[in-house]
Amino acid sequence: MVNFIKKILNDKKEYKEMMARVEALPGDYPEAYKKICNYMWTFSAGSGMDMLRIQYDLIDLFEDGAADGKDVLEITGEDVTAFANGLIEQAKRWDDKLRNNLNKSILDRVGKKK
Repeated sequence: MVNFIKKILNDKKEYKEMMARVEALPGDYPEAYKKICNYMWTFSAGSGMDMLRIQYDLIDLFEDGAADGKDVLEITGEDVTAFANGLIEQAKRWDDKLRNNLNKSILDRVGKKK
């Protein structure tokens, strides 16, 4: 139980540090980051640990872009949804399980008749 509490406290500390990095970004970067992450979380699956890795990578990308004096849309492009979808492709998604289950259920039944 003590280890579990320590993990929660460490996770909370790490999250606060991550969000401090986001809030330190200039201009529209923080809002874009938050909206992109909210969008991505709607598709996450499992523990979400792979999504956290993507969020850290996104902060790094935004920090680099800001350091180079780029506007956030120079990083994401004007189709921010397509940009976010590209990030999501790196993560496990809840709908992947649905697709896999559909394929398996049909192939298990139909495939055996061949």
